[in-house]
Amino acid sequence: MAAAGSTRSGSTALGLGHLLTLAILALACDACKEVILRVPSELPAEKFVGRVNLMDCLKSANIIHLSDPDFQVLEDGSVYTTNSVVLSSGQRSFTIWLFNTDSQEERELSVHLEGPVEVLNKRQHTEKVLSRAKRRWAPIPCSMLENSLGPFPLFLQQIQSDTAQNYTIYYSIRGPGVDKEPLNLFYVERDTGNLYCTGRVDREQYQSFELTAFATTPDGYTPEYPLPLHIIIEDENDNYPIFTQTVYSFTVLENSPIGSPVGEVCATDKDEPGTMHTRLRYSILKQFPSPPTLFTMHPNTGVITTTSAQLDRELIDKYQLIIKVQDMDGQYFGLQTTATCVITIGDVNDNLPTFTRTTYVTSVEENTVNVEILRLTVQDKDLVNSPNWRANYTILKGNENGNFKIVADPQTNEGILCVIKPLDHEERQQVTLQIGVVNETPYTREASSKSPMSTATVTVTVTNQDEGPECIPPMQTVRIRENVPVSTRYDGYKAYDPETRNSNGIRYRKLSDPQGWVTVNEDSGSITIFRTLDREAETVRNGIYNITVLALDADGRSCTGTLGIILEDVNDNGPFIPKHTVVICKATMSSAEIVAVDPDDPVNGPPFDFSLESSDSEVRRMWRLTRINDTAARLSYQTDPPFGSYVVPIRVTDRLGLSSVTSLNVIVCDCITESDCTHRSGERTGYAEVRLGPWAILAILLGIALLFCILFTLVCSASQTSTQQKILPDDLAQQNLIVSNTEAPGDDKVYSTNGFTTQTVGTGVKSGGQETIEMVKGGQQTLDSRRGAGYHHHTMDPCRGGHVEVDNYRYTYSEWHNFTQPRLGEKVQFCHEDDNQKLAQDYVLTYNYEGKGSAAGSVGCCSDLQEEDGLEFLDHLEPKFRTLAEVCAKR
Repeated sequence: MAAAGSTRSGSTALGLGHLLTLAILALACDACKEVILRVPSELPAEKFVGRVNLMDCLKSANIIHLSDPDFQVLEDGSVYTTNSVVLSSGQRSFTIWLFNTDSQEERELSVHLEGPVEVLNKRQHTEKVLSRAKRRWAPIPCSMLENSLGPFPLFLQQIQSDTAQNYTIYYSIRGPGVDKEPLNLFYVERDTGNLYCTGRVDREQYQSFELTAFATTPDGYTPEYPLPLHIIIEDENDNYPIFTQTVYSFTVLENSPIGSPVGEVCATDKDEPGTMHTRLRYSILKQFPSPPTLFTMHPNTGVITTTSAQLDRELIDKYQLIIKVQDMDGQYFGLQTTATCVITIGDVNDNLPTFTRTTYVTSVEENTVNVEILRLTVQDKDLVNSPNWRANYTILKGNENGNFKIVADPQTNEGILCVIKPLDHEERQQVTLQIGVVNETPYTREASSKSPMSTATVTVTVTNQDEGPECIPPMQTVRIRENVPVSTRYDGYKAYDPETRNSNGIRYRKLSDPQGWVTVNEDSGSITIFRTLDREAETVRNGIYNITVLALDADGRSCTGTLGIILEDVNDNGPFIPKHTVVICKATMSSAEIVAVDPDDPVNGPPFDFSLESSDSEVRRMWRLTRINDTAARLSYQTDPPFGSYVVPIRVTDRLGLSSVTSLNVIVCDCITESDCTHRSGERTGYAEVRLGPWAILAILLGIALLFCILFTLVCSASQTSTQQKILPDDLAQQNLIVSNTEAPGDDKVYSTNGFTTQTVGTGVKSGGQETIEMVKGGQQTLDSRRGAGYHHHTMDPCRGGHVEVDNYRYTYSEWHNFTQPRLGEKVQFCHEDDNQKLAQDYVLTYNYEGKGSAAGSVGCCSDLQEEDGLEFLDHLEPKFRTLAEVCAKR
């Protein structure tokens, strides 16, 4: 910023509570003429006086000079005092020269400072004001400095109407600050139009006021329109910039390059934006620990970056910065605030783990497994318990057989060396291991000459252990011919001392011998045959018989081995036929296939020779053997034998002439398959006998008893029929048999018309899936005589249909009619009255035809159908029903 006048290093104690009164009157004439600033009569040093608009004079001025050294002007036009100023005469003026060196333009601006209006002659003040501008009834720019200290009331400006030359004008104002909150902050003199402020104003609370001025005559006439007055509250630098946090925390990795971002701080200022009061500058005041300086802060953005690549967490892991923010673009008289910034140095793997010793010596006993034999210690300066500190161990050399394993202790970071596979002192007395260590994360300084891996050498001595005998190999064999003489001696199982590599001093004991065939010599381990060896025994698998032997040394340590006796075969078993019974189904086959086996080794077995072993000529005449292959032959009959069982002896001979005879039971059967013959009775085979179980016998007896019951019933029925009189004729052709398929008993229906001239009784009883159908016609016989004669129902199967049998005791229709008409009429008349000669509720009612209109006729089941009225629908039946009606009419 270019400023006129001398600048002094003074106190930045602005905002001590002394606030000034400012009245700026910018004339409506051309720019760069003059500016009037209303100020107190005394101004302290470094005090804000007011602001002038330099851009209206010269937009691109790069050099600013002032004629008065007691003042200075900043780039934004803010005017400050450099020394204490007293307006002895109430006025002071100075000139601002503006230059543009590029365009050679020059402007000057006159600034007039005037004290309070009371120190000036009111008349002089009025003349001076009128001389500068012609007063009109128009908006006049007006502003005042916030937090002004007075004296109050503070004169702001005068409003005046040109009509005052002709009328007596009274002035008044309204709006916020007058008759609205804040009340009574402004007022205007009624006669002069002078505008005053009665107290201090905070711009952060009220940035401006919009008032309305009125000019009226004493009689209420308004010669002017209401005048809007815009009063701007000029900002004063009365608010300190404030950081968004009192303590900032950032982290940056060690060894970061220069210019690496660390973090960003931010501050706010409540003063007017876009002015010097809110133009903030950031800086670092102090660094702890002290130099070298490692951080810098951008003055405008507040971004903190590194200035050195030598950040080392292992030396200093945390820094503390005291940072400052100052307004007025960092001018010495600007307001400032400080905060604390804590910067933590993050760890990277820039230190290798190193063994505290380069050589280690340890020992382990042979045959020991899963034991810890050594702990290796390393040092690492990186952050403890971080991946940059945790170690990974590797066995580089010496562990080709996989006897060792090394892991890291997560608590101490030590390497734990363990034996996971037993070592043998007799094979190797000493093992040398090379072990390397690195971190979990890669080393960040690969380009350095330092090796990225630290190594150490471990010498492991394998100490001897009295191990006892070794049964190696665990399975040993000896060949013995079966059936050798008892007490024959053979070599047995041999165990060895691993240290001496011989069998001296080892004792043997038999643990397992399934057949008890051998004994074991305690000193030498040899075996002696105790019983005859049989290769064909069940405990022999694939020609090998196994026994288990225990070997012990002098200290009682032992091992177990298996001796497999390989039995060499002897031809001591003749071939035989395992299937002793064969079936020949005579209907489908004339022969049977027989197969022979030999328990001996195949070298003593097939091919077999089959022959009939019988002196009976009948057997040789009936049967014949034909060879199929080395182990099978076909037995067929030569004559036509009857069904039955036959015994056929057959001799089978092996290749070395050893043979055996098998008596084969041959069944000749009338069957299709062999299974049919075994399931059928002896009538097919000639030899099977029939046997009945108890349930079958019981079923037969029950059937016989049932048969007798049926016969007895038939006999009784026939005898009863012969004693009764035949009343109904055999010819029932004129009767109509109606079959009802209802499953419940039938209903009795009575059709009555004045004396019951026609009665029909139909009865149907369902029994056992059949229906009992009965049609009875009148006769002369009484009901009692009918009962005496017997009343039998005949049945018809509704599913099968066909002829319906009717017994001989049926009445003709005339007989039935003559019998039922008087009796039923009498009974029905009694139904009209109860025992008290009153009308009963359950007597039979007569239903007559109800008239035309219903194709179904009467609704009653017992309606009187004597008349033929209303039966026209019978003439319009469908073809099937019409045919049925014709058949019924013919009858």
